[in-house]
Amino acid sequence: MTQDNLIEVRDLAVEFVTGDRAQRVVEGISFDIKRGETLALVGESGSGKSVTAHSILRLLPYPLARHPSGSINYSGHDLLTLKEKTIRHIRGNRIAMIFQEPMTSLNPLHCIEKQINEVLAIHKGLTGKVATRRTLELLELVGIPEPQKRLKALPHELSGGQRQRVMIAMALANEPELLIADEPTTALDVTVQLKILELLKELQARLGMALLLISHDLNLVRRIAHRVCVMQKGCIVEQASCEELFRAPQHPYTRELLAAEPSGLPAANEVGPALLQVDNLKVWFPIKKGLLRHTVDHVKAVDGVHFSLPQGQTLGIVGESGSGKSTLGLAILRLIGSQGGIRFEGQQLDQLSQKQVRPLRREMQVVFQDPFGSLSPRMSVSQIVGEGLRIHRIGTEAEQEQAIVDALKEVGLDPATRDRYPHEFSGGQRQRIAIARALVLKPRLILLDEPTSALDRTVQRQVVELLRNLQLKYNLTYLFISHDLAVVKALSHQLMVIKHGQVVEQGDARGIFAVPQHPYTRQLLEAAFLAPASAE
Repeated sequence: MTQDNLIEVRDLAVEFVTGDRAQRVVEGISFDIKRGETLALVGESGSGKSVTAHSILRLLPYPLARHPSGSINYSGHDLLTLKEKTIRHIRGNRIAMIFQEPMTSLNPLHCIEKQINEVLAIHKGLTGKVATRRTLELLELVGIPEPQKRLKALPHELSGGQRQRVMIAMALANEPELLIADEPTTALDVTVQLKILELLKELQARLGMALLLISHDLNLVRRIAHRVCVMQKGCIVEQASCEELFRAPQHPYTRELLAAEPSGLPAANEVGPALLQVDNLKVWFPIKKGLLRHTVDHVKAVDGVHFSLPQGQTLGIVGESGSGKSTLGLAILRLIGSQGGIRFEGQQLDQLSQKQVRPLRREMQVVFQDPFGSLSPRMSVSQIVGEGLRIHRIGTEAEQEQAIVDALKEVGLDPATRDRYPHEFSGGQRQRIAIARALVLKPRLILLDEPTSALDRTVQRQVVELLRNLQLKYNLTYLFISHDLAVVKALSHQLMVIKHGQVVEQGDARGIFAVPQHPYTRQLLEAAFLAPASAE
């Protein structure tokens, strides 16, 4: 083992065993992590990135997982052969890990102080006031505002970015030599992503630690990595310095990944009359206090929004988490209460009862952010896609079956798979099922709420192309809610930028992306690495 290398992985293979059947998920990979450097493992979901990283700390589900070959050398020891007691001392102490989803990685029943103190007690023996002082230092180090007030907070009381910072504080508690970051910014807004990225770079420089970054976000990798390993189907297909890989990729799969950024402009349908008009829309949630629960103030989730959307066009709605994007979409579809005018196809929705709105629901469909969470695991694909047809009593049983087959073909899925269940499909396929469920009713308007945020870039591009083609073919109108500005740019004719429930900028999408006027819009674009032109 050379002096510069902190970790040396040689010929690593991983198998998952089910009964007498073994599936090889990582195949003979080798790489080094040098002291103080950032190495990125990139590739699509299922390429073996996380399995490789989890192998370093032996966090795989043993004995269902096994290592038929290979070694992971650290400080003269093979981590794969160490006794459990020894590897436990290394985990969280010399090598630490930040997991992808902080809400599921943090204990929902324990306050932040208790969770960080636990790490300090196990590895450093710190307890009581000494541990609390160190916890405050760590929270301050990762940029948590007013850390003293956050000690007793439960995870659900923090924002996504703050929860991720708590995870980083826990990982840094014992000043590790290697920090493994598994998709640390996937679920975060672009501005929060940038802050977390800058924080990791700053902490790495200050503490001199190495960083292993697992990501499918090549923009993120380009900003932080020194070297990159590209993984496909359990193998490393290319390994190079970050600069060299982005400048001159050698492997076809690497070139495919780099070209997978959604690009181009949305389809230019003939602009028709306004399908949807919104006038001074407000969604205010009352804040009640006192014994009699009097309303003392309001949370203005949506505050005075106006727009007109023609048939066949897409309105992109962007902003950070908590800005009111999803609340606006739900209010327009009359799924939550609101004030103000909502006119759809000439009908004043805000003046209709829920019973009167129900027949119109087939004209206004939704595709949600998480395709796994929004599809019932107990229903087959055929039942999921055909549910709306049954509810609205459209056609005979044979006609419904044909409509399901046609909808699945439209979204590029094999109708022969319609008797399978959601867990048998990939993330991109599940999102196609969700689109088919909306499409089967032949709606005029589809609300797309972060439909690509959980998908790899290559799959995102496929879904964007699908949505473009469907819009052009059926003259569909989209409300597209997202914090991924590259996807918004590829789909939107109009753009609305929301901050704290208020519209700060709206108009022609191409013009705003070229020359954003509001500082907040420029901040979003810069954080998304799109390098916008500055307004004069």
